[in-house]
This record gives sequence, C-alpha cells and structure tokens, in this order.
Amino acid sequence: MSTAPALDTRYAGATIVVTGAAGGIGCEVCRLFVERGAHVALVDIRERGLRELEQQLSMPDRVQFVVSALDSPEACAAAIAQVSGPIHVLVHLAGVFVPHGMDAAARPTWDLTLAVNLSSAWDLAVAITPRMRSDAPARMVFAASVAFRRGSFDHAAYSAAKGGLVGLTRALSRGLAPRVLVNALAPGIIDTGMPAHIIRERGERLMNEIPLRRWGRATEVAEVIEFLCGPQSTYITGQVINVDGGMVNS
Repeated sequence: MSTAPALDTRYAGATIVVTGAAGGIGCEVCRLFVERGAHVALVDIRERGLRELEQQLSMPDRVQFVVSALDSPEACAAAIAQVSGPIHVLVHLAGVFVPHGMDAAARPTWDLTLAVNLSSAWDLAVAITPRMRSDAPARMVFAASVAFRRGSFDHAAYSAAKGGLVGLTRALSRGLAPRVLVNALAPGIIDTGMPAHIIRERGERLMNEIPLRRWGRATEVAEVIEFLCGPQSTYITGQVINVDGGMVNS
C-alpha cells in the first residue's frame, strides 16, 4: 500500500523576504521556500510578474507580494513594513545588468546600477535588521556575481556594484554577528533573462571559459541560497560562494 510523501516543513513558521522575486533565479528561490513550508514575501518592481509567480506557487496562502522599486531608503523601509511579524531571512536578488561604454554618457547608467545593486542592499539591511528574529541566527543572503571577480569589460558599473556588495557582506557579517549570518553568492552565467544579451553576443567564447561546458540553471543557484539559509550552514558567515561551473578557476 503506497503512502503520500511527507510534506516538507523545514521552514514552517519562517518568514522569508525575497527581492527580485519575479526574476529567473528569484522565481526558483520563492518556489523552493514555499514548497518547504515558509511564508514568503515576494518583492519586485514588476507587479505583473509577481502576480504570475503567485499563481504558479503551490501554496498561494503562504505568499504575499510587495511591489517596490527599492530605489530609496524610504522605499525599502516601506516594503519591509508590509511584512508582518519577525523576519527570518532576507534574500536580496534585485538588480540591473546594463551594458555601457566609458564616456560621460554612461554616468546615468553608473548611478542607476550602483543604486539598484548596492545602495538598496544597505537600505534593506537597515530597514530589516530590527525586524529579524532573535531566538536563533537570522540570515541575509546577497547576490554578487562572477563579474566582481573577473571584471565585465562592458559592465563596469555592475562589476563595481557587485564588488561593493561583497565588501558590504563582509562588514555586515562582523557587525551583525552573532545575531545574523550574512553571506553572498557569486553566480556565473545562469540561463535566465538577465544575461541573455551577452550570451547572444559572445556566448561561444564564454562557454569555452566554463569547465562544465554549460550555462548554470536557476534551480542550482536557488539550492545554494537555501543551503545558506538552513541548519547546515550555522557556522558560515561573511563568505562568498561561487556558483559558476568553475569559471573563475579557468
């Protein structure tokens, strides 16, 4: 006689905030945490994308969506204020990846990229830290990029912002210890919409630089994020984990 599989409740009772939730990696992160019992606040600037994701998730009663550009301290504080109760985890994935040249015309792209990819991380940390659980270590996970290690020649602002995010991760991991564990991961070329333009332009050359000879999958990044939020990583903080198919070692 067969029995139904047991429900996965490892995050039952936990509240998890995911920014950039409607993106390729964000969707997989939200799906994973909902399936494992968490209440997930989906934060993104794209309301339509959030509504589509909400419909795809197996337990819609465990999700809420928050539409926000996260483009100022006030916007970040307002987004967090919409989430009720103590917060266990922040997964900050929101960001932009815009190519630009090296001239005066690139300055607006530089300002936007640093604001969205770096300043928002600080503003969210300021807003969310007082709300984080105190009975066990809470978690913050930030999305850096292989670009901070290699330097993306036509995405200098993005490379700089992600490098700054790594510095912020290390500083927060010391300043918030032992109450909050703060880590980052550095994805390589993941098969989502964000890097589609560089895959079109120089995909063959990039593929030759990846020892595993394939693009990464969003689910593979999501599983690493979950590891950094779970009970197996209670002695890990201030770290940056590469999820790049070996690219930075090639």
